[in-house]
Amino acid sequence: MWIPRDKSILSGPDRGEEEAKPAPPLLSANLPFAIDPSWVLVESGFEPGWEHEIESIFTMANGYVGTRGSLAERTSLSSPATFLAGAFEASEAPGGTLELTKLHDWTQLRVLVEGVPLSLETGTTLDHRRILDLQHGLFFRTWRHEDEQGRVTALTCVRAVCHHDRHLLLQSVTITPENYSGTISIESFTEGPQPGTPWSSRVEGEAAVIVRRTDRGTTIAMASHDKLRHENSQEGAGNSPVEGFAEQWTWRAQRSEAARFNRSVVVYSSREVQDPAVAASEHVCRASEAGLDAHILQHAEAWEDRWRASGVEVAGDEMAQRALRFALYHLNSAVNPKDEHASIGARALTGSIYKGHVFWDTEIYLLPFYTFTDPPAARALLQYRFHTLPAARDRARRLGYQGALFAWESADTGEDVTPDTVIAPDGRVVQVLTGIQEHHISADVAYAVWQYWQATADEAFFLAAGADILIETARFWVSRGRLEPDGQYHIRTVIGPDEYHESVDDNAYTNVMAQWNLERAADTVDWLRSRRSDVWPIICERLQVKPDEPDAWRRTAELMTTGFDRSTNLFEQFAGFFQLEEVELQAYRTLPAPIDVMLGRDRTQKSKVVKQADVVALSALLWERFPSAVHEANFRYYEPRTAHGSSLSPALHAFVSARLGDSDLAARYFRDAAAIDLSNHRGNAAGGVHIATLGGLWQAAVFGMGGVRLREDGLVIDPHLPSNWDRLSFPLQWRGRSVSVTIDHEPGQVTVDLRTGEPMTIELSHGPIQEIISNHLYVAHRTGSGWGAWQESRRRSG
Repeated sequence: MWIPRDKSILSGPDRGEEEAKPAPPLLSANLPFAIDPSWVLVESGFEPGWEHEIESIFTMANGYVGTRGSLAERTSLSSPATFLAGAFEASEAPGGTLELTKLHDWTQLRVLVEGVPLSLETGTTLDHRRILDLQHGLFFRTWRHEDEQGRVTALTCVRAVCHHDRHLLLQSVTITPENYSGTISIESFTEGPQPGTPWSSRVEGEAAVIVRRTDRGTTIAMASHDKLRHENSQEGAGNSPVEGFAEQWTWRAQRSEAARFNRSVVVYSSREVQDPAVAASEHVCRASEAGLDAHILQHAEAWEDRWRASGVEVAGDEMAQRALRFALYHLNSAVNPKDEHASIGARALTGSIYKGHVFWDTEIYLLPFYTFTDPPAARALLQYRFHTLPAARDRARRLGYQGALFAWESADTGEDVTPDTVIAPDGRVVQVLTGIQEHHISADVAYAVWQYWQATADEAFFLAAGADILIETARFWVSRGRLEPDGQYHIRTVIGPDEYHESVDDNAYTNVMAQWNLERAADTVDWLRSRRSDVWPIICERLQVKPDEPDAWRRTAELMTTGFDRSTNLFEQFAGFFQLEEVELQAYRTLPAPIDVMLGRDRTQKSKVVKQADVVALSALLWERFPSAVHEANFRYYEPRTAHGSSLSPALHAFVSARLGDSDLAARYFRDAAAIDLSNHRGNAAGGVHIATLGGLWQAAVFGMGGVRLREDGLVIDPHLPSNWDRLSFPLQWRGRSVSVTIDHEPGQVTVDLRTGEPMTIELSHGPIQEIISNHLYVAHRTGSGWGAWQESRRRSG
């Protein structure tokens, strides 16, 4: 998967280009595993103008730390950053709010030949490639540089942000003078995230330690251990400190004689340990004793485990396969199952846009992937919301409501950190109303809690945290609106997912999700009373649940205005939407600016132009709640009126159009979603990858094309593969069971393998319901519009 300079990553190379280039030398023969070319992204050459986008795409992360794929020696346009999940500090930007903490830059190195630094911006670049091995989570770089004296130096680099040990960061550089002998130096820097960042340094044994304290009281320590090794096994330690906190090695290199520089870095903060400096220095010394190569192997094995649990395989569509591997690489990089006080920001740990703030994206676009492939990670993300429940209660109270209203933009404590104003594309200062009016976030969190519980049957979580969230969010919705003279319950002055329209009444998405939230909270109390009467009194006392509250929730849900018209099967997106101006979007789709800029803010708000899936999002989330005719009518009405002004929109449209059987339209939206990062179609990948879009791609493939739906006693599979997808296969976790699903386009076959766990129910839409048991394969064939009877066979060992 090459990244040509004049093309997107999705397009791949021309046939001639592919044949002209040899396979990239992906490191030395010392690697204990093979690199599969179909699993790598390769940036060939160097184009400064695309540097920030490449840094985002090539980010390495493990849910604890994320490091952008910057060049070690930096260029004039480099934007390096290493982010620490869950730690925030005040932004230095004017009017700034909290932003995710940036660590010291641990990757910076400079190689000098006869005292002159090597740089891509000087001399001649004979060959240069950055390579991201998605399968093993490794960043490689190869570079052959010729200076003005004709000296050719080859460098090979490997970098890892470890998954087997989330505190450990690794970097190795091999330097070879190809056609000369001479003096070579390597300088290892550890620079602060911003000039003037207060920090202290000291030496602990063989480790150099940097310590700093954020303005919110978090102490962070980074310990590094560096080693230079020549081919003849000579070793050297750093000497001659240069400017800043750095070390320098100098040696007399012989022609073709390679030297290898290894760096191990360990990060700790006071969020995890009492003394981060001691923990980091001791840890990095232990890691260095084991050796970098051993850790690379363990890291790669940890990645292979994640791919076995989450990998999606598509045969027949190389673009889709590439996009899904890229998406799952970043999804698996974004989360730390061991940290329930951190969540995933809008750009994960890949860039600074949105400052690491957590939105509704996490619960609606990301949680399903973790719920069905990595339940401990999903639980940790939901625990983050539980830990921010006090702030959500306080926010509701301050706004005059009951229960819990989660922050529209959340950082570490759950307090709302939405900015008051932003600069619009036309340069105007615009008041931000989302933090004041976009309240569907509380129902979104409740939805994720319920889906997780239904998919995992994790009663411990539900009793300790999930029930609290469902009940407190229901209390918010009872107080958020009011019963009016028409006998209906109305929720006024809100913003739905379509943020082009502010201060609207009875947004369909908001009201229907609130209605659903109220019903599930009442169901929760019923379940606790009947099934867990041993703990219900404790929960009831903890939350001070009044006897008549569940009935009040149900009455409110029954009276909720939803904007549904039975004669047309349409939901009116909000009160008065159908009377707004029609705008022919097709004329604007090829223009370079967003449609709200082209039309102007005022006209956009008075038109039927929809920013992103709003009513259509209800189909994605609540498919079983409405008949197919309702989903069909609303998709056909709103899809041509949606401008996809948000990166969240295309993937959800791919999901719903696939569910409706329009699989080729789904494939088109799938490609549009994949292009957002891999082709930089929005022009803003420099600020980090769009992690919610990547979660949406997984949902489009598994829930849309694969047709997987959740039911109380099992799963439903109703596949709708695009015409060029020959096969789709994926693993799932369901209530302690491991399931593998394979869908073949021809001869129209679904194969389900229950690999581990107790028997479960699988239902094929328009076909049989089957109880499947472990260590058996179950195969069903399409016969006309339905599916034939299951055929059972023993699974072959191995």
